[in-house]
Amino acid sequence: MSVSPSADPLAELSAAGVSVWLDDLSRELLAGGRLKELIADKHVVGVTTNPTIFASALSKGDRYADQLSHLGTQGAEVDDVVFALTTDDVREGCRAFRDVYRSSGGVDGRVSIEVDPRVAREAEATFTQAVKLWETVGEQNLFVKIPATGEGLAAITAATARGISVNVTLIFSLDRYRKVMDAYQTGLEQALEAGLDLSGIHSVASFFVSRVDTEVDRRLDALDGPQARKLKGKAAVANARLAYQAYEQVVAEARWQRLAAAGANVQRPLWASTGVKNPDYPDTMYVSDLVIAGTVNTMPGTTLTAFADHGTLPGHASTAEDYAAAAAHLASLKDAGVDFADVTDTLEREGLEKFEASWAELGASVADGMRSATGPTARSTDGGSSGSDSAGLLAIYLNDHYTGATGGLELFQRAAGARKDKEEKAVLTDLVRQVEEDRDALAQIMTDLDVSVDGTRAALGWVAEKAGRLKTNGHLFSRSPLSDVLETEAMLLGVLGKAAGWRTLRVLAGTDQRLDAAQLDALLERAERQSTTLETLRVAAATRALDPRTTPTS
Repeated sequence: MSVSPSADPLAELSAAGVSVWLDDLSRELLAGGRLKELIADKHVVGVTTNPTIFASALSKGDRYADQLSHLGTQGAEVDDVVFALTTDDVREGCRAFRDVYRSSGGVDGRVSIEVDPRVAREAEATFTQAVKLWETVGEQNLFVKIPATGEGLAAITAATARGISVNVTLIFSLDRYRKVMDAYQTGLEQALEAGLDLSGIHSVASFFVSRVDTEVDRRLDALDGPQARKLKGKAAVANARLAYQAYEQVVAEARWQRLAAAGANVQRPLWASTGVKNPDYPDTMYVSDLVIAGTVNTMPGTTLTAFADHGTLPGHASTAEDYAAAAAHLASLKDAGVDFADVTDTLEREGLEKFEASWAELGASVADGMRSATGPTARSTDGGSSGSDSAGLLAIYLNDHYTGATGGLELFQRAAGARKDKEEKAVLTDLVRQVEEDRDALAQIMTDLDVSVDGTRAALGWVAEKAGRLKTNGHLFSRSPLSDVLETEAMLLGVLGKAAGWRTLRVLAGTDQRLDAAQLDALLERAERQSTTLETLRVAAATRALDPRTTPTS
């Protein structure tokens, strides 16, 4: 139950005890004055960042060009440039929030920066980089983000014991959250033993929300049926409410009370990933449904704008009945056949993979920016071959993707023609149309870039797809239930590869005016929708073919 929206929903949210943070940071946001406006007018008291946000920031505008040029002419390595760019932005962000930091007694006015996700499975390397980030930024209102992997727990403890304020990120499961709270308390105990002032150490635990519904809903769609449909869109909030219940239990224990008496600050729950991904759901639900005093809600810009416009607050605070209902909902998911532990494990793994991909994209953007900024110098030293080599490599790269698109289209057409289920056939038929349009879009992009389609490569792609259907005895595969599984997996891999290609071109669009950034964003978004659809089909096919509880049909 929610009340009517007020004239200033964000003010009401802040008055209810929720710290409003923005999940975004860029040099444009800082230098353009927009961040100051959000602090002054939209009650924003903190900022979070991640590799995806920085990769996006670098693709917008030219405010990084001078620094890229300077570092490029010095011969800096890409990783060093990434470190310099991101720590500079975060340092400026910390300075922008100094007044908030002071007025809140150090609770808010925080800016977060994440350790390199490539070391998320290495405790010592994570801790080492946390120290480097803390010392390089050099601002007390910094949070260093450490992923809550099993290995990350030891790094959280070590960083806290060192006096570093940590934002623990990528938390999905209640079990992992309890271990995060334990790791923080262990670090505080070690800091106390070492004589540190605990009042200067702060922490938040970023519990991810919307991604839970995305994954659970996908599995419920695969199960199909009226009961499964009734369970959709509720798991994320239920999981978050149970996380807050776990937090209440921990701060009531004697162990925490001893630390609090010594001056320790609570590790506040932070609701992350609060942008709504399903357009059928209210666009502010992960804010309105989680209004709990003493928590943080970090919102992407679109969610912040939506809540400022029409956000509502709940009519009552969370009660024991709400916790019971949340637990009952997770129990219903289990009864329906959704393995929630596997859901959270999957989300953690995929979350790290996405951050690693974004980190690679960020590195590619930096490398491209350095090449562009130092282009004239580079050409003068190598006889002009650098630009020519890049153009040749781009032509090869695009033709390889066009080859894959040709073979992929044939695969989609064959799969659509072979499916017996009418609904699945209709879905695949629509995907055939989309994949053909995507290939045409790629061909047009190649034309815009003065890259010719290599007919030999495209033909080879078509032949390779045909050959993939042949047994060693030269006969075509006869279809079996497993054919649907393997075909769908192959289509899914193809779409993931296509999405990677769009991302690469999106990076290049930052410096090449021949590329339409908006078009590439739309193509990438469509590829992500295609991936979601194919994953649903894959799970359904695998269930039919491999689940022993499924009765085979002739």
